[in-house]
Amino acid sequence: MNLIDKMLYDIAPIRQEKRMVARNNIQKLNTAIKMNQAYGDVIDILRPDEKVTNSGYSHSGASRRKRFAKKWKYESGSSKRDIEMNRKVLRERSRDLAMNSPIGAAAVGTTRTSCVGQGLIPKPKIDYEYLGISKEEARKIEKTIQKEFRIWAESSLCDNNDLNNFYELQQIAFMDWLRNGEEFVLIKYAEECEYMPYQLRIKLVEADRVSSPDSFEGEYDGYDKELKDSGNRIMNGVEISKAGQVEAYYISSVFPGDYETETVKWKRIKKRGEKTGNPNILHVFNAERGEQYRGVPFLAPVIETVKQLTRYTEAEIMAAVLNSMFGIFITSTGGEDPLEFEGDDTDNETDETADEEIKVGSGTVHFLQPGESVTPVSVSHPNQNFDGFSKSMAKYIGAALEIAPEVLLKEFRNNFSASKGALNESWRAFKMRRKWFVNDFCQEIYELWFCEAVSKGRIIAPGFFNDVMIRKAYTNCTWNGPTQGQIDPGKEVNAASLRVKEGFSTREDECAALNGSDYEDNVRTLENENGLLKKVHDALEGED
Repeated sequence: MNLIDKMLYDIAPIRQEKRMVARNNIQKLNTAIKMNQAYGDVIDILRPDEKVTNSGYSHSGASRRKRFAKKWKYESGSSKRDIEMNRKVLRERSRDLAMNSPIGAAAVGTTRTSCVGQGLIPKPKIDYEYLGISKEEARKIEKTIQKEFRIWAESSLCDNNDLNNFYELQQIAFMDWLRNGEEFVLIKYAEECEYMPYQLRIKLVEADRVSSPDSFEGEYDGYDKELKDSGNRIMNGVEISKAGQVEAYYISSVFPGDYETETVKWKRIKKRGEKTGNPNILHVFNAERGEQYRGVPFLAPVIETVKQLTRYTEAEIMAAVLNSMFGIFITSTGGEDPLEFEGDDTDNETDETADEEIKVGSGTVHFLQPGESVTPVSVSHPNQNFDGFSKSMAKYIGAALEIAPEVLLKEFRNNFSASKGALNESWRAFKMRRKWFVNDFCQEIYELWFCEAVSKGRIIAPGFFNDVMIRKAYTNCTWNGPTQGQIDPGKEVNAASLRVKEGFSTREDECAALNGSDYEDNVRTLENENGLLKKVHDALEGED
């Protein structure tokens, strides 16, 4: 019985009993699996010539008799067992790699920059046909929405901590999502003030703080806390109903491990408001399995590979540094040091020892003692295979993370078609992750802000609170962010022009894809610029 078992035995004997029962069940399951494997081995030994009829995958992937499967540990369990029990370790190791591993930092940074960049900006797309208004009237409302949203989004007052504007909060939330596998966002409303018409405030909460009550280190022991009054259960800080619906989250008052200044308390945050149904807290994450309630870090599939590659890189660097510290060896037949060299001791240096000192320098000539010879140090580092091996590993890492090695290493040495293909493959994943982030974070906050703007009368939207379809028609928008970039601008622009000409795309979409600009803003700016140029041209002709 370990220390935790002893403590639970004294404090919570019922919980300890459940813990021991579950442990015994797991041991029985593992024993049964091993017995089945041993039974197959015995059959192979006693009846090597006996033909066994296999079907389907038992010929290959599901075979238990082939050599490759003999020592393959392939047991897998529920999402709780596979993910929740390991999530804290995955999160901490992923953060370490994102901060201290070059390839890990490159994967996280590249994904953040490509998906979010300086921030995703909303472009209102009111469904004027459903609302029964004209296109011109819809454009006026859209311009008003953009101006009003800038008031809130471009101010640090949108942040509960008054530190970052909305676009900077996007960057932080996305980075936390990648490193921790998830991000929590509290929706708050501040007191009215003269210099900010909107009261909506955003507070980012790191995933470590969302944990079950009394879980002081943020660990999950595999046991859910059952609530007698509602029948709900708390799993890793998430309160789940009997139907499997998320009801609330529990947030610790401090980060796990920081208990020096205050008593640790947990606050229950109900997921949605009872009257409006609006979210009180957002959970930004991408589920991999059907019954998964917490996120998995972005680097989780490649943690071991990235760590081993980092260690190999550090070893190569250290070996190269050590090689650079040695110049030559003096070989003596007597095996003694004629100069009595015992290290660098310049304070005790005398004129006599200074004369005997051997220095290596440009154009230096020295006479050795009888029986002495010079042996140069063989420099074997950096390893000639290091670059090729590192790039090969980057391919595997990039494949697992859906980032082409050219994009991951920022190295485009292939022809246009190959480089363009690498960019296209990477951007398919970037666009997918951007869409996830927009759905979980940007659009949710945008709709909450829109509700406040309509309720305060700053945006006129008849029927907004009466019909969910009208509400959706007003809040419909696209989110523009970083573009893919251009390897050959001439070819890219010609292709865009051809797509517009043939009706495969629009000028608005191509502007957003090529450089992230707005087509209407471009036309308006060009109109002003052309007017100025015409005035200058007319003035010059008048002087002539």
